Amino acid sequence: MKAIENLPESYRLIYDIDLQKDKKTAIAVNLSAFIIMVLLAVPMHFVVPISSLFSMEDGMKNYILRLSFLVLFYILYMIFHELVHGIAMKICGTKKVKYGFTGMYAFAGSKDFYDKKSYIFIALAPVVLWGVVLAVVNCFVTDEWFWVIYFIQIANLSGAAGDLFVTVKFSKLPRDILIQDYGVGMKVYSQK
Repeated sequence: MKAIENLPESYRLIYDIDLQKDKKTAIAVNLSAFIIMVLLAVPMHFVVPISSLFSMEDGMKNYILRLSFLVLFYILYMIFHELVHGIAMKICGTKKVKYGFTGMYAFAGSKDFYDKKSYIFIALAPVVLWGVVLAVVNCFVTDEWFWVIYFIQIANLSGAAGDLFVTVKFSKLPRDILIQDYGVGMKVYSQK
């Protein structure tokens, strides 16, 4: 898995996606994220009722503490999610990763080009890593803290709707593709 800095001359643009500009795709991705959120939250409510998050049986101080940690963990999760994308890019040989936030999307991007296998690794690294970590943590917390961690897991899986979308889309493209992920969008090149 290696990133390359320059596009080979024989390659031509075959697909371009920018979620800031392509409203139709952005709506589809965000709708998918919402559906994932519902599919994760509703059944889990019957295992650990969501009301446990709002329980004040252990005092108002603990209630406020749980909600404060939920907000803090969510912000940290967004940062760590993008850092994992960046680390995956570095593993693939990228020298410089650019991080940013557009107001709607946090991102990690690069000017480099990645082959299909490398890019799918980059796209899925955060959802897999944090999915496993959060699932393990959820097994060890009390019911009152369960939803604090599980909401981060929901954010992990639903927030990866864009990553999942491009993984599915790119897996159907020719084997020789090279992907340039500049943050909020990607350009895909092929010799065909």
